[in-house]
Amino acid sequence: MKAVCWEGVNKVAVENVPDPQIRNSGDVIVKVLRSVTCGSDLHLLGGYIPFMRQGDVLGHEFLGEVVEVGPGVRNHAVGDRVVVSSFIACGKCWHCQREEYSLCDNGNTNPDITETLWGQAVGGCYGYSHAMGGFAGSHAEYTRVPFADVGAFTVPESVSNERALFASDAGPTGWMGADLGGVKPGDVVAVWGAGAVGQMAARAAILLGADRVICIDKYDYRLVMAERYVGAETLNFERTDVGAELLERSGGRGPDVCIEAVGMEADADGAHHVYDKVKQQLRLETDRAAAVRSAIYNCRKGGSVFILGVFAGVVDKFPLGAMMNKGLTVRGAQMYGQRYIPMLLERMARDELVTEHLATHTMSLDDGPQGYRMFKEKLDDCVRSVFVP
Repeated sequence: MKAVCWEGVNKVAVENVPDPQIRNSGDVIVKVLRSVTCGSDLHLLGGYIPFMRQGDVLGHEFLGEVVEVGPGVRNHAVGDRVVVSSFIACGKCWHCQREEYSLCDNGNTNPDITETLWGQAVGGCYGYSHAMGGFAGSHAEYTRVPFADVGAFTVPESVSNERALFASDAGPTGWMGADLGGVKPGDVVAVWGAGAVGQMAARAAILLGADRVICIDKYDYRLVMAERYVGAETLNFERTDVGAELLERSGGRGPDVCIEAVGMEADADGAHHVYDKVKQQLRLETDRAAAVRSAIYNCRKGGSVFILGVFAGVVDKFPLGAMMNKGLTVRGAQMYGQRYIPMLLERMARDELVTEHLATHTMSLDDGPQGYRMFKEKLDDCVRSVFVP
């Protein structure tokens, strides 16, 4: 079958790879109907997560049709249209029982790398390097789904492929930031990043009752989307004093909840952005944390910061003093998709959550390299490239 594969730093190609096979009784094979790029994929392309191998199939956010079912599967049958959580979880371990699905003890079949990096292993993820289990990704004609009764969810007939696709990763990631960030009715919420995840975090905050939600980015086309489709206020950090504006919009206190939805290649203005880029390129730090720093500095005293963006290792100049002395609660996680996906599909069916606008560029799998180039370089106002095998 055809698949979009990682071939080296900033090298993507369409290759012929073996068809997936049922390996365990709880597996299903899914014919991929839609698969979408994600901002965290760009860290793989850029070589910032050095655990990829030539020929690895990319992609972790997808929707498809079940075409083969393992003997132990109970919730799915051939012909079901399903959206699949990007993180692979067993549903039975201690963490899964607490609905911390990306922390699953059994989802990552190659735990040694993350045990060394982070002290303990986290769950597995499709197409996201051998540190996350080495699973084949979703930018392919077919994909094997382990623990399918736990990680695959039947899509309501009224929800289109284009909408349901974003219940795989961007939707639950954004919702988790607002939920675990503690958004309450009446809050002022600031979201750094107005890509797909940032927009979903902003929409979640609105639906959870926030009084004001402000998206911060430097790309006007993404900010226009956040206003039009999400209902958020916006700030362009290249043209606005973000700190002063957030104080003005929050009664002089600062936002109650700050959500970072950018990750390890964050942009910023000023000399510290050059400093971060140089240190990252020299591998003196693995991640650029400009958005995290801004969130911590601008959050109100006693407020909450949630880190949604993907980080791999260590950062420089982390504002630990501000975090401690301001009494902030700082949390982060990879997304607990299985906790949120059923609820998000229901909201999609009720038109409370719309996502089709995020799929700005839809193309065939053969155009995968071009889709990634457009996504990485923000060509033609690309928010997400969607591949249709």
